[in-house]
Amino acid sequence: MTRSYILGALGTDWTETEELFRASLATDVQLLEDVNDSILHNNGKMLRPLLSLCMARACGCTDAAESHKLAAAVELLHNATLLHDDVADLAEERRGRPTVNSIYGPVPAVLVGDFWLASAIGLVSESKHYRQLSEAFAKTVKDLVEGEMLQQQKAFSSDTTEEDCLRIIYCKTGSLFELACSMAVSVGGCPQEYRELASAYGTAIGYAFQIKDDILDYVGKDLGKPVGIDIREKKITLPLIGAMKNSGAEAEIRRLVAGIDSNPENPEKIHTFVLENGGIGYAEKRLEDYIAQACKAVSVLPESEFKDILIGLAEYNALRER
Repeated sequence: MTRSYILGALGTDWTETEELFRASLATDVQLLEDVNDSILHNNGKMLRPLLSLCMARACGCTDAAESHKLAAAVELLHNATLLHDDVADLAEERRGRPTVNSIYGPVPAVLVGDFWLASAIGLVSESKHYRQLSEAFAKTVKDLVEGEMLQQQKAFSSDTTEEDCLRIIYCKTGSLFELACSMAVSVGGCPQEYRELASAYGTAIGYAFQIKDDILDYVGKDLGKPVGIDIREKKITLPLIGAMKNSGAEAEIRRLVAGIDSNPENPEKIHTFVLENGGIGYAEKRLEDYIAQACKAVSVLPESEFKDILIGLAEYNALRER
């Protein structure tokens, strides 16, 4: 199941969402337009709006215009967080190309992120279901900020537990996938139970997506960003947590993490430790669990092409290499 197949199945739902997404960024400020254009030329696969539209179709939503609006808003919010994250992480590359932060500096990057966030809020405010959706949207923004701040806090202390790790994953990744799927069925007269399963599916696939990214940071080859960046930033993710649990060398490894700033050889030692102590297998087991949860959540939906797509997208997390 390819992306082009999914886009073909969505048809005008996709093209109209993409047009709305781009139109919402209109500005007469030339510098802002130039930066927006550079982002749009390297905008990735737009997975979250794709999931949102597929969920809406699988659940039988009838208000296409509302679905397009909310799917576009989710993608605007996602990109706003990436712009801000790149400033926080001092990231020089995103999807294999220089970040806005590395080209223009942190101030323009933050301001452009704010512009994209405001554009997302603007689309939500235009929804006929604004009162219902604004609370969920605001909660997600708060989750995103809390996740980033907790990750920053734990990078200083080097004491990230598995519980901390899973909370960070939910806040920074799962919450946005959950929003994409749950908002999709909050319009168009879908049954309440569909809203609950959409939320469960989005949360589970968000966990799966991020855990796979964390695995690829140790074993991937083409992520569009340098492999091994997480541990160089002192981020303790699930593969490292699993390796520490398997080895019994937790105290020693945490000292290596804490000392990374003054010992540039430590990331390589930690990388080897993860590979030699079953860290990848540990994370892969959790990945499989979340994929199963996502598939189970949508299993009660009526049989349809879009139900199959949702299951296929969940299962793809086990196979993808970037």
